[in-house]
Amino acid sequence: MSPPPPPYGRLRALGHHLVEIHLWLREELDRIRDSLDADGPGVRPRDLRAHCLAFCATLTRHHTGEDRGAFRMLAERVPELRPVLRELEADHRLVEAALRRVEDLLDGTHPIEKVRNELDTLAALLETHFLYEEKKLTAALDALEDGRTEDLLGVPLPPQDW
Repeated sequence: MSPPPPPYGRLRALGHHLVEIHLWLREELDRIRDSLDADGPGVRPRDLRAHCLAFCATLTRHHTGEDRGAFRMLAERVPELRPVLRELEADHRLVEAALRRVEDLLDGTHPIEKVRNELDTLAALLETHFLYEEKKLTAALDALEDGRTEDLLGVPLPPQDW
């Protein structure tokens, strides 16, 4: 989500960017879950697989960016966060496993309820992960003065209509 144009816009801190990215990812997952019934109960929309795979790729890129970018920088500059960062990296592995389960269910041979249940599980896992990450890291990320959002958080800010 890009900031509004001047004179209203100003640079936002990286922690704020993290929250914006998480909000966008939540919205995208909600859209996917809502699309399960877009063509009527039990009918999988033709583009569900494409949307899910794009979401999975974006989320994976975000978590990989955090692990390789922001988390490494924070571990160096704020060593007391290292236990939290290890927990968050472990969460990333749990999310990765959940994403693989979702992808495996998108081959068209599974009942829509099974897909819905796995997406609901993923949504619950992400919600707790995002909230914990935001609570523990936002202030520390805001204090960082160098690095681009894409380099440190894995993805650029999502577009937003102003």
